[in-house]
Amino acid sequence: MFVAKVLGNVWATRKHKHLSNLKLLIVKQIDPMDPKKLVGEATLAVDGQIGAGPGDVVLIMDEGGSARKIIGEPKAPVRTVVAGIVDSVNSKSEVKKYA
Repeated sequence: MFVAKVLGNVWATRKHKHLSNLKLLIVKQIDPMDPKKLVGEATLAVDGQIGAGPGDVVLIMDEGGSARKIIGEPKAPVRTVVAGIVDSVNSKSEVKKYA
């Protein structure tokens, strides 16, 4: 799992049948205490009916079995899914609020 920022939407004219009603997003991992600090590569993630959109800070599950459970499709070709929208992060005595 990691915290990421949604950079944008992805539109596909054709999708796998198990992904037909799900939104595709481009996300990039961030430093949870400094959302302006992007880390690593951009990744395609499925929005598991959470309703995330560009600019949102989200919790990403990057493991296939768990991702399929979140979206409720055991045969979906999915590895990375949005598990939730992050409201705040607490680290030691520091709190970073996003919502």
